[in-house]
Amino acid sequence: MVTAIVHINADVDRIPEVAQTIAELDGVSEVYSITGEFDLMAMVRVKDYEEIAEVIPGRLNKVPGVLHTETHIAFRAYSRHDLDAAFSIGLSDAD
Repeated sequence: MVTAIVHINADVDRIPEVAQTIAELDGVSEVYSITGEFDLMAMVRVKDYEEIAEVIPGRLNKVPGVLHTETHIAFRAYSRHDLDAAFSIGLSDAD
């Protein structure tokens, strides 16, 4: 599975509609409104890298109201469980 995090600048007057349209695209698992430089963040999860090109530049970037995107590809996923285990290495219950 390939995961891409897409930061999106959208037309301010259309953010809810843009977010909803993006959320309905195949390959998009979640869309969040966020603070900071970008308006939205979309999580894209697909089987292989070729599908990234279909989803992001092929469909997401073409949604009316999307002004700019910045895409980051995730190398590895860490669940909360994995992080808790990593930080507790070498510690006993008595510590």
